Amino acid sequence: MALNTALSGINAAQSDLNVISNNIANANTTGFKGSRAEFADIFAVTGLNLNSTATGSGTRLETVAQQFGQGSIATTGNSLDLALSGNGFFTINDGNGISYTRAGNFQTDANNNVVTPSGAKLQVYPPNGIGGFDTSTLTNLQLVSAQSNATATSLVTMTSNLPASASVPANPFSTTDATSYNAATPVTVYDSQGGSHQGTVYYVKTGINAWNANLYVDGNSAGTQAMTFNTSGNLATPAGGNLVFTPVNLGNGSNPLALTVNMTNTTQFGTSYSAGAITQNGFAAGTFTSIDIDSKGVVTANYSNNQSTKVGQLALANFANLQGLRQLGNTNWAASGDSGAAVMGTAGSGQFGSVQSGALESSNTSDTTAQLVSMIQAQRNYQANAQVLGTDNVLASTLFTAVSR
Repeated sequence: MALNTALSGINAAQSDLNVISNNIANANTTGFKGSRAEFADIFAVTGLNLNSTATGSGTRLETVAQQFGQGSIATTGNSLDLALSGNGFFTINDGNGISYTRAGNFQTDANNNVVTPSGAKLQVYPPNGIGGFDTSTLTNLQLVSAQSNATATSLVTMTSNLPASASVPANPFSTTDATSYNAATPVTVYDSQGGSHQGTVYYVKTGINAWNANLYVDGNSAGTQAMTFNTSGNLATPAGGNLVFTPVNLGNGSNPLALTVNMTNTTQFGTSYSAGAITQNGFAAGTFTSIDIDSKGVVTANYSNNQSTKVGQLALANFANLQGLRQLGNTNWAASGDSGAAVMGTAGSGQFGSVQSGALESSNTSDTTAQLVSMIQAQRNYQANAQVLGTDNVLASTLFTAVSR
């Protein structure tokens, strides 16, 4: 009896050492979650009302419980390295189905999909076209490497001061005669193909508090629009400050460039001419340069033309019973009947933690001190049970010797 009991203790201690050694071996594995061996006693019921005289029959390994405590977060500076601070798992697809991981050391494959080192694709909610994301479906996170489309300039906003003391030019207006206009403001504009063009607004005083604005694009006239100012020097007409010019055919295969110039903040004061802020809403085509991932898991692609677009939001998962998750290796888990179905959501909402880009979650067994203490305890347990075997062997030998006499 004692032999079997001690043997069960040795087996239990060996299982404990196996679990601890696995924890220590993965001390540097990104996103690894350690385990703990849990044991139960073995007790054979001998009959009604006889339990008071029965002894236990040893121990057995009841379960290897996973420990999902937070690992420390280390900064890496790589935008595709992601760490979760709080609850949740990244959702990935390895081609055989959906699985889950805390390891955020992602990279891109040949098709610009964001993948784990083993090739499983990171899952996101796609944009819904109205500024949000469609949380009813999952898709691979693919970094768009194509160019960002160009947008033609349609609105230019100018802030200038025209001198109230300016004289009406004596000569008829001509872009080649600097004495025929009072001031000029240049601005770069873009056509529908993203080509840049030089636009210039020439200001010509026509009377008291009255001016003409002449717009030229690459030397092509877009017409003339009149402006008037009130006695305080603020723009009086046109109402709303918008000067709508005639579309200019640039002759390069792009759409005619139709420009509106907003002069709302243009003034006529007694000081000299000064050009203020100038903005326009067009831009050239741009190439993909980088991505940003914010704390809510929103992935934004940035382009060389200073434009950006949202390409998805990280899909996070959580479970009612984390202990029920089935380990797959590569720090991946799969849902099971014991874990319950995945509860899907997004970072920073409900029960889910936040995402930190440019960082990785370390193994929660990276502090090996506690593991080494547990290893010593398991070793002592092994030695103690081995001592029981030795003692029982001595007793058995003594008995056999006495009987042989």
